[in-house]
Amino acid sequence: MARVALVTGGTRGIGRAIVERLKADGCKVAAGYSGNDAAAAACAKELGVMVVKGNVGSFADCKTAADAVAAELGPIDILVNNAGITRDGVFHRMSPEQWSEVIRVNMDSLFNMTRQVIEGMREREWGRVINISSINGQKGQIGQTNYSAAKAGVIGFTKALALENAKKGVTVNCVAPGYIDTEMVQAVPAKVLEGIIGQIPVGRLGRGDEIADTVSFLAGERAAYVTGTTLSLNGGQYLVG
Repeated sequence: MARVALVTGGTRGIGRAIVERLKADGCKVAAGYSGNDAAAAACAKELGVMVVKGNVGSFADCKTAADAVAAELGPIDILVNNAGITRDGVFHRMSPEQWSEVIRVNMDSLFNMTRQVIEGMREREWGRVINISSINGQKGQIGQTNYSAAKAGVIGFTKALALENAKKGVTVNCVAPGYIDTEMVQAVPAKVLEGIIGQIPVGRLGRGDEIADTVSFLAGERAAYVTGTTLSLNGGQYLVG
């Protein structure tokens, strides 16, 4: 029987690459999104997947989304918490809104979304929760105290939840990408982007399909003995400076 997967932030960038890979793996996949209806429509048409709209910062929206996926595709077996935003600025000038919005979408969303599916996974004694963190949650980044704090929190959340659910056949893991060739990264000024690439030992940005390959493994049967881990995919950048 095909597993059911929900990928938040799944209609663009890394999320879309993950959706495409899980669909190719034979899963029934739903892609969550918050606002870009055109990208969602294109994802649904081109990949042949369900799309579901909602704000992951809202517990009520997450319940509605999870219920919709379960009603159309079946109980959710695989949850990929990928949705995230940035609101960059140095801390001494950061507004409360910049801080709270990033924490709500990048960190609170893990509770809001995972809480909807964890009981069902435990009851069925099978589940995969895969959380997308970031290299900047591991090493920090100037102008991203909010984002780095949230993404570091993702790692702690992963470890604790993995311990709570290991005996129930539910694994919880984290993927921490470096700089990936997405629309968001391509929007960085050319000189800044050149400097970033210069710090990556392999000499290039990562690709969405490389992240998706890792998520695919963690979502599968062969990863049953892998839980509570953080896999760093950054081309060796974490080793530099």
